[in-house]
Amino acid sequence: MPIPTNHLKPVRLSAKKNAFNQLQQWIIDGTLLPGEKLNDTELAKALGVSRTPIRESLQLLEFQGFVKMYPGKATQVTEIEKESINDILPPLAALQALSAELAVTNLTQETLELLKKTNQQFSDAIQSENYYSALKVDEQFHKIIVDTAGNTYIQAILDSLQAHVRRLFFHNSIVLTNNSIDDHWKIIELMEKRDTETLSAVMNENWLRTLDAF
Repeated sequence: MPIPTNHLKPVRLSAKKNAFNQLQQWIIDGTLLPGEKLNDTELAKALGVSRTPIRESLQLLEFQGFVKMYPGKATQVTEIEKESINDILPPLAALQALSAELAVTNLTQETLELLKKTNQQFSDAIQSENYYSALKVDEQFHKIIVDTAGNTYIQAILDSLQAHVRRLFFHNSIVLTNNSIDDHWKIIELMEKRDTETLSAVMNENWLRTLDAF
């Protein structure tokens, strides 16, 4: 069959994805500060790519609310609105709770062992007061559950919400506590028991408790 000549090359997709991931991470961790003006030529040079994947990445970041593009003028990192956590966490908590319920159907012993191992790493990070690492491991723990649920629509929404929560956590120095460790062990236990009703409630509370920290 004839092969289309105007398709996107895999290498371009890879460059775009890599650029997007790096720019998003820099915005989340404050390497690129709120209000900072972004120069696509400088960013392309820093990441070793052409300006095209940078521009495409900035468009995606604008769609997600991380940057604001002013045509013919500038592209700026958006300001952090602490109050936005009240809009972000409730739907995130609800979708995480639903993912946990759905994950039970696809649960394997291998997944359970991975969750236990990850939560132990999470506990170690908190006990050693490595809170930056704890935030990342916490996200890994929940990602295992979301991936196990296997719903790509939920995954896509959670990826966006999670990125905003991560940014708010970093910039507001939110510290996860032993309560989160205990929640995780309880979540694993309830998944093993396939008690989806209690599991959903515990998962929801695990996320909404963070509102008190703000």
